[in-house]
Amino acid sequence: MTEPPRAGCVFCAIVERTQPAPIVFEDELTVAFLDITAVMDGHTLVIPKRHATDLWDVAVEDAVAVMNTAHRMARRIREVLEPDGLTLFQANREAGWQDVFHLHLHVVPRLAGDHLHRPWTAEPVALSELEATRARLSLLPGDA
Repeated sequence: MTEPPRAGCVFCAIVERTQPAPIVFEDELTVAFLDITAVMDGHTLVIPKRHATDLWDVAVEDAVAVMNTAHRMARRIREVLEPDGLTLFQANREAGWQDVFHLHLHVVPRLAGDHLHRPWTAEPVALSELEATRARLSLLPGDA
């Protein structure tokens, strides 16, 4: 499932300290660093230390650790930068807008009226239209 450091992976190189990065937090399983293509001041990336291409590839333990670190960084961002809000963003595979193929979670401080916009407009869907998909996706306790 999870892989050793992958040659050519910039995020694995950050973990191994062969690629410089402005690291703001590190623990046994994760690293958090400021995004060099930051869209807002304080834009932070949280990654698992063990290479995982995306959410479908990551070990549950590492996924939980990434969210724990994101939560910790969100609190720190609120304390220090005092944003009006916060956006978490995580993309998977090219079709999902992933551009670095090592799982990463964006923690983006937001200001009221900033330049960022939703990539879609949400429109309500009738529950009757969702029923077939709900039936296909529903899990029972113990399902994988």
